[in-house]
Amino acid sequence: MWQEILPNTWENILSRIRSFDYSQKNAVLVPAAALGVGGVLVYWLTSRHKIKTIEMGDGWWGSGERPLKGKEDESIRPFKIETSDKEIEDLHHRLEQARYTPPLEGAAFHYGFNSSYLQKVVAYWRNQFDWRKQVEVLNKYPHFRTTIEGIDIHFIHVKPSYVPHGRAVQPLLMVHGWPGSFYEFYKIIPLLTEPARHSLNEGDVVFEVICPSIPGYGFSEAPHQKGFDSIATARIFHKLMNRLGFKEYYLQGGDWGSHITTNMAQMLPQSVKGLHLNIVFDNKRGLRRMISVMLGAYVPWLVGFTREDVRRMYPFIQKNIYELLRESGYLHIQATKPDTAGCGLNDSPVGLAAYILEKFSTWTDKSFLHKDDGGLESKYSLDELLTNVMIYWVTSSIVSSMRFYKENISKGSLTADARVGVYVPTGIAAFPQELAHTPRTWAKEIFKNLITYSYMPRGGHFAAFEEPKLLAEDIMHFVRKVEQL
Repeated sequence: MWQEILPNTWENILSRIRSFDYSQKNAVLVPAAALGVGGVLVYWLTSRHKIKTIEMGDGWWGSGERPLKGKEDESIRPFKIETSDKEIEDLHHRLEQARYTPPLEGAAFHYGFNSSYLQKVVAYWRNQFDWRKQVEVLNKYPHFRTTIEGIDIHFIHVKPSYVPHGRAVQPLLMVHGWPGSFYEFYKIIPLLTEPARHSLNEGDVVFEVICPSIPGYGFSEAPHQKGFDSIATARIFHKLMNRLGFKEYYLQGGDWGSHITTNMAQMLPQSVKGLHLNIVFDNKRGLRRMISVMLGAYVPWLVGFTREDVRRMYPFIQKNIYELLRESGYLHIQATKPDTAGCGLNDSPVGLAAYILEKFSTWTDKSFLHKDDGGLESKYSLDELLTNVMIYWVTSSIVSSMRFYKENISKGSLTADARVGVYVPTGIAAFPQELAHTPRTWAKEIFKNLITYSYMPRGGHFAAFEEPKLLAEDIMHFVRKVEQL
């Protein structure tokens, strides 16, 4: 029976297909095709404009295992820096017992910190430097601590004393680097919180400033677990700002602070109103970049370089390879075996001062290499320089601060997050004595929404410490532009 039914059934199906006219086919096929193509186009457009971000994740950096029960104490506790006779007496004893190796004749700072000048610094430190007075200076701004991911985070939070009617106060998180500290920002804070009083503007841009200490630096507790990198720091600082009640805020950074705040912008772009940097880390390589470097010296306009870019970048081998190699020996030690070198630095205040202050010489101005005193007192006072050293000394934080290099560099996290673009409004202040120069055209490859790019007239790596007014003016210029968008 089925042998007869099956052929008849197929004949019926074929005859219906033949009778299905083109207008009916089009009525079904055209909308279906359009729907398919439209779906693919919508998917392509949405995926193309979707901003890639760094996953925020979570972490635990306290001692031992993370508690299974109980919520972390989220209280914000006032904090005060204190000292004691015992602390000062111990310092003086160690300074008195220091040993020195005579410098080579005519060496200046070419072999590192000149020991003849070091003896003068130590004599001042022992006999004239007043740590108690500097503690009072440090305590002039409100200090706080709060526990995040198992460790205590230290920060200062300075609000403007007066806000003109109708003006919005902009929250600004400023992050230091190595071998600096929150103290780097003490001269720029009043310029940002009370600009009208310092003749910077008519008060149209006013900030409240939050300056945290990177965990393991100064008065922030050091992580007890391995793996604490810039991404973990970025997450903790976002949590800090959220805990302070801020939903949107500006960020500013140099050195590690630049990398941390960039990670913050990559992690939660919806929370970052704007990102201002005074150094750009550019890790891009390849044939295109090589061609750009080769042509830039002869036809800079062809590759997007300005005359100022050329002046700062060339001769390229000298400025971007030789000089960087000369200034980065510390980096290789800290990125591999930080604890070994750190043992001596943590035990000797004289060794610690030489190690830190040498950076404040040649990173401020490369020509200071040729000066017997490293040019240090031409830009800073000994009280300022030694106060920064003391923050590392009294907290025993030099080793944990050096470990930050190993955690970031040895596992390649610097290049991993470099593949994620930055889409928040960005401003860059390019100081002429910075360790390396990144031209605007290169910066735009990373920072997709570059609002301002300023060639600063003078200054080096420690911009807020050395040229606070120049940096403050550029931050305000950038924020003013962003607020007008």
